Amino acid sequence: MDTGGTGAPNLSSMHRRRGRDRRPTRRTAQARHPLPPFAVEGADVVLVGFFPGRQRDFAALMDTAEREVTARGARVVGRLVQRRGVSAGGAASMHLPYSSRTLLSHGKVTELASLCERTGAEAALFLPALTPRQRQVLTEALGLPVVSLAASAP
Repeated sequence: MDTGGTGAPNLSSMHRRRGRDRRPTRRTAQARHPLPPFAVEGADVVLVGFFPGRQRDFAALMDTAEREVTARGARVVGRLVQRRGVSAGGAASMHLPYSSRTLLSHGKVTELASLCERTGAEAALFLPALTPRQRQVLTEALGLPVVSLAASAP
């Protein structure tokens, strides 16, 4: 404690006014440029699933999602699945975070972009819910609308 050479504590240093908190403010969940809603009815879509390696029934979940999307009037022109922890290398890297920006690995995003281009898809439809930021990043990376199945429910 600062005594100022007098032996008594210097009260001015003990009761300093705090300056404004300089940490950046937390952004709201709203994207800077909100993406317009996309109606899946009548569109050609690629269905994208993200599943942990322990989930064995992922194919049945993809089939169910495809039936639901088809019932809404969309046409599924391709399917892509990202599974984590399936291979020995994947299981060893489970402690590493996946890309929270895209939900998929960089290689899967590239593979998805190629699949969308080959099939002429109008949108990519994700089974898991996506954050607004993930939708924005994936839309920019793929060059077509990205929608989560939960968000596109009628």
